[in-house]
Order: sequence, then structure tokens, then C-alpha cells
Amino acid sequence: MKVECLVTDVERGARRGLSAREVEGLALGMLGVLAFSMTLPATRVAATEMGGTLVGLGRAVVAALLAAVLLAATRQRVPERRHWGGLAIVVLGVVVGFPLFSALALASLPAAHAAVVVGLLPAATAVAAVARGHERPPLVFWLGCGLGVVAVLAFAVAQGAGLPRPADGLLLVAVALGGLGYAEGGRISRELGSWRVICWALVMALPFVAVPVIWVGARDLAGSGLHMDARGWAGFAYVSVVSMFLGFFPWYRGLAIGGVARVGQLQLVQPVLTLAWSAWLLHERVSTATVLAALLVIASAGASVAARPRGQNGRLGSAPSLSGLTARAAESEVGNADRRS
Repeated sequence: MKVECLVTDVERGARRGLSAREVEGLALGMLGVLAFSMTLPATRVAATEMGGTLVGLGRAVVAALLAAVLLAATRQRVPERRHWGGLAIVVLGVVVGFPLFSALALASLPAAHAAVVVGLLPAATAVAAVARGHERPPLVFWLGCGLGVVAVLAFAVAQGAGLPRPADGLLLVAVALGGLGYAEGGRISRELGSWRVICWALVMALPFVAVPVIWVGARDLAGSGLHMDARGWAGFAYVSVVSMFLGFFPWYRGLAIGGVARVGQLQLVQPVLTLAWSAWLLHERVSTATVLAALLVIASAGASVAARPRGQNGRLGSAPSLSGLTARAAESEVGNADRRS
């Protein structure tokens, strides 16, 4: 029921009083969620053959090269220094943190298992937005977050024969960093424009991720070599081009114009989609316990997001306001950023 309501929110937006711009943000956010829902299964396929480090950082290298070509072709100016801190947070969260730690975890965990833990991502995004916006959410917000963490830990203990596995800890770190990167990326997208944020973040990260990728790749080639079948290469190509690059175009655009928390709620659909992809493409067994745990995590994350206080413009959990800008001026800035070349 919760998932159905979120999906139809895009269709019913206009009738519920949302502006056309907000409906566009929800639609773009849903497109981003659809792209990201395949990330864990694709990572699982590639990481079991290439290793977590090479997949987690190698995809950033490929995406950074694509971003550099796009920025050069469109003659983009280097962002102002005031944006560098925000871009560094995006690098830490979604260029390095989430890809690396999730890939390391998926080298030993099924994608369906990881989907349950990553179901905390909407709550992590909301917590990061709260922290960046210096908000004071009600107790229900923190209870929802706590319930989600407890549900994930209980699931990890049950699946790990009484003890959570180290890979579960890696996934929790990935979720925390991913939420931070999503929230900060949505915030600075209002000024830089959605696709510029991920492109500049990738280019900024390239010198730092290329070195370990070259070192690990050379070590593997000198040892047993890289033995990848077509499925492994397809998985790596997907996470490099779609998950790490193209998927962020609609996602950050949607966060910027629809609000970080409102559009972030669409992430609640992602674990369900990932479970479906895992069962269909990887033939993983999705047990009743896995489905129930995923639904509990989704419900807790939804409660956390819904409990955030309303912004001055009345929207639930609007993104942290830009310094010195009203909500209307912020929306105008989005349009100006997308028109700049």
C-alpha cells in the first residue's frame, strides 16, 4: 500500500495541489530511483568476479571520464570556491563512500539481503538534510529512524546465525554516506544545476580514485588476471554508466525542484524493485523474512521522512534553504542554472 501511494503520488500531484514543477520533480525522482534499483544486483554480479575495490572505485573512474568529456564539450566553467565544500561532500558520499562500501559488502552478500539494509537510505537522506538545515524534528522522526536501524540489525542477526556479519556493517556505512551525498547534492543542485553537480564531483574525485584502481588492477593482472564473463562486464558497465553517471541527472534535478525529503520518499520504492530484480535476474531466493524485514524498514523510513517539520513554503521536508534566498528565488535559480552553458 505504501509503495502504491508513492508511485501514484506523481500522477495525483496536480490534483493534490502540487505545482507542475513539483510534479516534474517527483517524476524525475522516480526515474532516478528506477535507474538506481538495479545497482545492487549489477554490483553483485561484477563484484563477485572483479572484487569490491575495483568495482566500487573503478565505476567512478569510467563515469569521471564521461563527465569530463561532457563538461569539456559544453564548455562549463569551474564551480566557484563556495561550492567546493559541497562538492567534496558529494564525492565522499556518492562517488566514493556508497559505491565502495556497498561493493565490498556485495562481494559476499546477496543483493536481496543488501536491499533490506539499503532500505534505510531515505531515512539517512532525511537525517542528513535535517543536520544540514539545522532543523529540530519531533521525537517521531528519531523513533522512526531508530526503528529502522533496529529492524535492519535484527534482520542481519537472524541471517548471520546470531551475529551480524562484517559486510552488514559495510552496508550501514554505505547508507550513511549515501544519505549525506544525496542530501548535499540536492542542496547544491539548486545553484549549480543537477547534471553539473555529479559531473564536477566525479572529475574532482578522479585523481584520488584512479590511483587505487590502477594499483589493484595491475596487481590482479599480474596475479591470476581478470576473468570476467559477459554478465560481469554488463554489471560493471551498468554501475559505471547508469548508476554512477546517467542516473544522477534526473535524480538530482528532481531533488532540486521537488524538495530533498519529498522526492527522497520515492526511495522507499527502491528496495522492493531491487528485490524483484534480484529474484528475476540473479535467481536469488527472496524469503518471507526478507520481504517482511524490507517492509518494516520501508515503513520506518517513511515515518521518519513524514515526521520532518514543514518548511516555510508549506512543503513537507523542503530542502535546506539557500543562504539569502526565498523559496521562490531558489526555484528561479534552478531554471537559471539549467540555462547556463
